Amino acid sequence: MAQQASPLLLGTEKISTLLLRYAIPAIIAMTASSLYNLVDSIFIGHGVGAMALSGLGITMPLMNLGAAFGSLVGIGASTQLSIKMGQNDQQSALLILGNVIILNTLIGLAYTAVCLPLLDQILYFFGASGNTIGYARSYMLIILAGNVITHVYLGLNDMLRASGYPGRAMAIMLTAVILNCILNGIFIFWFEWGIAGAAWATILAQVVAMGLELKHFLNKKSFIHFTRATIRLKRTIVKGILSIGMAPFLMYVCSSVIVILINKSLMQHGGDLYIGGYSIVNRIAMLFVMIVMGLNQGMQPIVGYNFGARKFDRVTKTLKYVVCCAVGVTTTGFLICQLFPQYITMLFTDDADLIAISSHGLRVVLAMFPFVGFQMVTSNFFQSIGMAPKAIFLSLTRQLIFLVPFLLIMPGFFGPDGVWMSMPMADAAATTLAAILLWKQFRKFHRMHARQQQVSNQ
Repeated sequence: MAQQASPLLLGTEKISTLLLRYAIPAIIAMTASSLYNLVDSIFIGHGVGAMALSGLGITMPLMNLGAAFGSLVGIGASTQLSIKMGQNDQQSALLILGNVIILNTLIGLAYTAVCLPLLDQILYFFGASGNTIGYARSYMLIILAGNVITHVYLGLNDMLRASGYPGRAMAIMLTAVILNCILNGIFIFWFEWGIAGAAWATILAQVVAMGLELKHFLNKKSFIHFTRATIRLKRTIVKGILSIGMAPFLMYVCSSVIVILINKSLMQHGGDLYIGGYSIVNRIAMLFVMIVMGLNQGMQPIVGYNFGARKFDRVTKTLKYVVCCAVGVTTTGFLICQLFPQYITMLFTDDADLIAISSHGLRVVLAMFPFVGFQMVTSNFFQSIGMAPKAIFLSLTRQLIFLVPFLLIMPGFFGPDGVWMSMPMADAAATTLAAILLWKQFRKFHRMHARQQQVSNQ
């Protein structure tokens, strides 16, 4: 019952207490999500080889595109859910849950149907070579076959967290990660299934996690649960989910485009091992990025609820807390990776050349990392209050508008170093723009809060 009442406290309880309650489970859950890729990379790097790790790097754009469609529904729906609960509209909240299941299933099936017949052509376009195509194909055949499971599992986890059960969402994700680790060891080292073993471990772990989530939402005692009347698509609900979810969707799509450009450029100027090096760098950076995303997910229901209830002072205070925490996280990642890059990359491989390439890339790519936390929180903040255009714009600036020109120009002058250097340069430009937009929004909130106080004093 305490968990069921928790959404109603979003507008009254102390902000720091709410952030601890919602952000810590979300951080653990998102870190656990990042560990999927880390675990796969570590097992593949040591159990299959350096070239298999490069093959895994080739699959990143396809993985990101799959995540893009999942976030389009999951994040858009969870934001809508928080706002509807802030408006005390439970019927709409129930409809959102039903629409999440249907949309994730339809989109997941469509994505698999499009990608499977064209898999080899897609992987070659993404930068695969004769040395890496076999590894990339073996991995993605299994991942695509289980794509619907991945979509439904992640979408329901977003709904679980936003509906007032962040602890349960965290526990389910941790269960999946632990199971994934165990199955990776069995399938790769005992059964000797190679890179395919890592894919099977991922999908089977998600099947278990999805079953636990379905059990929760089928229980009528849960705050939000399935009913027959809500398992149907409703145009207004779908439109709201897709419009808000468009920002994270575009972020993931841009990420896929960028990875394709990076892989192709690294292949041209460096070779297969440089793609493997970027795979390692990206997974290390994503561990810290996922912590910030966990903070963002913890912030989202608090900001969404209070924005819906027009409590702008609480919205502003929540944002300030989260920005400070996010910058602390990315600064910590920056320091660790600048001081100990070799030791970190050795976790993934024992190949001396790959360690050297990855260590150098890690230092350069994360040169502006302390500022990335602020930029990410700002983008998510606009998304959480339903300002989709601003959120989309900020998502595009860091991963597309600023980065693509650098990627097209810099490698021609500096080779692989030009690829590495493009990323921190784009981070600096995007952070500056985010600061300007956030400052303007803060001024608007200040004026709105002042007007509210004037009305209450009259």
